[in-house]
Amino acid sequence: MTKIKCAICGNNKNTKVLYKSTFSKKKLNSKTFSARRTPDRLHYRLVKCSRCGLIFSNPILDLKKINSLYFKSDFNYDLESEYLKKTYFNYFKKYIQSKNIKKAKILEIGCGNGFFLQELKDNGIKDVYGIEPGAESVKKANAKIKNNIKVDILRKGLFAKESFDIIFCFHTLDHIPNPNKFLEIIHALLKKNGKVFFIVHNTSGLSVKLLKEKSPIFDIEHIYLFNNKNLKQIFENNKFINSSVFDIKNTYPLRYWLKLFPLNDFFKNKIIKLLELLGLDLIPIKLNAGNIGIIASK
Repeated sequence: MTKIKCAICGNNKNTKVLYKSTFSKKKLNSKTFSARRTPDRLHYRLVKCSRCGLIFSNPILDLKKINSLYFKSDFNYDLESEYLKKTYFNYFKKYIQSKNIKKAKILEIGCGNGFFLQELKDNGIKDVYGIEPGAESVKKANAKIKNNIKVDILRKGLFAKESFDIIFCFHTLDHIPNPNKFLEIIHALLKKNGKVFFIVHNTSGLSVKLLKEKSPIFDIEHIYLFNNKNLKQIFENNKFINSSVFDIKNTYPLRYWLKLFPLNDFFKNKIIKLLELLGLDLIPIKLNAGNIGIIASK
């Protein structure tokens, strides 16, 4: 196990244990590190910095072990991705306005099977690229974008400096063992006046307020977890300017929201079956359950 520090304060002088560890190394596998699985309430020991409010896992698995689990992970949320791509694109249109947007060169980090890159292409933005560690996920990408996705993790030298006008990163920053180094690389990849659009979980959001430790954001995959204030702070610490943080409302079918709720699996499955019989399981529900976005510039 590897000990880490508060990514904002640089030390652990003001941290206290929030929740004890609930996982066993023997039970971890690639499925545990696949996105949007049914919550299993496995997490590292979680601590909170009383100075900046950052919540983070400490200690964590060795970085090589974490990376190996992500390389073996798979894409298994086709239904949810149909809703996600619309949500992401709507916020993109709302917060990033440009006359030449269709000529922009775009990178998405942690792109899964490239569903959002495909959405961009379908809306006339052609020059799109992705990074995704899960080889099985990339195999499921549309043939038109598959060759533009690198099976890798973000690292220096993967792309030339100042290559991109816009960089997207949705629910990936929470997973990064060294977010400052991650943001430093992204800053270097942006052209002058380029923009980033990130979405992360919100430790001050509704799910945490209602469910506390049972909130699905407290998960073995998540290392650093942010709120509005410290999310803005870590971007400013890494030379980004004109940052703006805002709430994200997600639309998902009712069955997905129910999947996230901490009910006994037996009763949960019974309820989902009943909803299916009644034809109610796919009713779209829009909620601000606990995600925030940030737009920032170079």
